[in-house]
Amino acid sequence: MTFSICVRERYEDEDGDEQTRYGVAVTTRLAGVGRLCPFASEHGAVATQSFVNVDLGKKGIEYLGDGLAVDDALEALLNADEGRTQRQLHGVGSNGTFTFPGAECNPRQGGGGGESCPSAGNRLPGGAVPPAPADTYRDSRDEDRPLAERLADALAAGHAKGGDKREELRVQSAAVLVARTEDRPITPAYDNLRVDATETPIADLEETIELAAESYEQSLARYEEDYAEDDESGM
Repeated sequence: MTFSICVRERYEDEDGDEQTRYGVAVTTRLAGVGRLCPFASEHGAVATQSFVNVDLGKKGIEYLGDGLAVDDALEALLNADEGRTQRQLHGVGSNGTFTFPGAECNPRQGGGGGESCPSAGNRLPGGAVPPAPADTYRDSRDEDRPLAERLADALAAGHAKGGDKREELRVQSAAVLVARTEDRPITPAYDNLRVDATETPIADLEETIELAAESYEQSLARYEEDYAEDDESGM
């Protein structure tokens, strides 16, 4: 049905200050996955899938903002969820990760990913799918490209390993969501993009990210002085 990846990565901004960004990327053979699965803030990232409970994502992000560790936050939410055996949930916080495969979420596969990039999926053709996004993401961490673009590449790697096995379902979707601790003049549009209904979701998402990145750079170049004036005036 679905596979996804959550990531946390440290980086330095233009002033040399240490920052953190969190991201989620997901694809499925249903429409509109971007409205259900990915959640991210400057405190962490969560993906909720299988029989989706969006409150696990929404409240999970809120709990991380309150200072809870990701495993404590998500475990607490699952303990209060009567449908937990049908959920698949994973996420990253500032100093940890969490992965939960419900016993009735079958067939399910976890992809590991280590301390900063858990991945997981269900209804897949084999166990090779979830590790592929994590491996591809790890290989990209030193590249000077937007995280959203690299997350789309991670989805493409999972798709290349077989992706969602329900080939009878023609309509698919994909989404990417990135949040960061750094303040920017404007939030890049490529940090929050969705392809809601298409037969080629990952290719379409990659193209949309490319166009959004181009638009962002053009906007900065065209309105740089305006953004600087707004920042100085406190607006």
